Amino acid sequence: MKELVNQLRTEVADQLAVRSQTDEENGRPPMTPQDRKAYGRVLLADALDAHTRQAIDTGRPPLDAATEARIVQAVENALFGLGGFQRLLDDHEIENINANAFDDVHVTYADGRQEQVDPVAESDEELAELIRTAAALMGVGERRFDPGSPILSMELPDGSRLFAVMSVSRQPAVSIRRHRHPRATLAELRKNGSFDGHLEGFLRALVRARKNIVIAGATGSGKTTLLRGLASEIPRDERLVTIEEHFELGLDRDRDTHSNVLALQARHANVEGQGRVTLADLVRTALGMSPGRVIVGEVRGDEVIPMLNAMSQGNDGSMCTLHASSSRGAFSKLASYAVQSAERLPMEASAVLVSEAVHFVIHTAFATDGTRVLSSIREVVGCEGINVTSNEIYRPGAGRRAVRAHPLRTETVDELEAVGLDVEGWFAS
Repeated sequence: MKELVNQLRTEVADQLAVRSQTDEENGRPPMTPQDRKAYGRVLLADALDAHTRQAIDTGRPPLDAATEARIVQAVENALFGLGGFQRLLDDHEIENINANAFDDVHVTYADGRQEQVDPVAESDEELAELIRTAAALMGVGERRFDPGSPILSMELPDGSRLFAVMSVSRQPAVSIRRHRHPRATLAELRKNGSFDGHLEGFLRALVRARKNIVIAGATGSGKTTLLRGLASEIPRDERLVTIEEHFELGLDRDRDTHSNVLALQARHANVEGQGRVTLADLVRTALGMSPGRVIVGEVRGDEVIPMLNAMSQGNDGSMCTLHASSSRGAFSKLASYAVQSAERLPMEASAVLVSEAVHFVIHTAFATDGTRVLSSIREVVGCEGINVTSNEIYRPGAGRRAVRAHPLRTETVDELEAVGLDVEGWFAS
């Protein structure tokens, strides 16, 4: 079966390549991915018919329906999917896929379970070729994967993010990060157990009152999903500019929720070492493109200064995510990035900038039962020397889920009530 799959894959791939070359020579536009897949299926059906006729002519039994279906699926996965990874990508309960080698593959499920699964290729060489082919067919721009370019990052058609390395590791390795909630709302997150109804109303009011929000947490704790949920409360026609290292938020794809979104993605230098565009470059550029709000997928370096400037210079309602172990720890992380930036802000100046730019810090965490939850919310109230001062409005309670702690400032309560917060019900919660 494997030999036939390889034979059919080669035949169809060659014919697709001929079609692409012919289109180019005749000035026709290239096939869309959908057209390419449809045409490939026609070619595959013809190739299978030819194989069946040849089998009958030589006295061999034709393939039975079940075997033929498996072969078709294997060829399509190889040509239009991700080969041995495709069966894992088709399982919507799988969140992350990590292949340390072709036969050392581990997955993480939505409920936190981790399992080792079957190999995704026959050898490390086949794994590297699989990723190389995927980069050529699915990638945008210059997407090499070879000893000269041993690190690859690309978006898959379903929005997942693929990272791969070779040469810098003993064997080719692949990690795929999936987003199970590409279109999240606060109501959906409440139903999933991330927070209760009173917190849902509070978060909605923060967005509507145009509060600048930093979402902090550990890797995989739900920062991006919460950011999507908060963004779903932004008025549909408001102009948003999103800035990311890799496209993950997808707000520009959801035209029903957001009609005016410009999505920007950082770019690494090409093989000649040219063309690099950093997050800091994009934040500065975004400010000249009439944003209503600026949303940075993840702050991780010197883009922190232009981001904080954006928040403090009229782009209220802006948001970003940040890796931090606690809501309080977000302040020191922001300050450390500011100190290391090109501006080299001293700690005192960093504290002033953070206190003037950020209104709230929200921390996400894993509850003791493995659920992703909102665990802490801090309201920024000012700074003292090198320290940003804040009140922890919600703190981690039983199971690390957020519970009420300190009161909001009176002026903040008035602002949130003005945009619809049921203050009486919220106080009673």
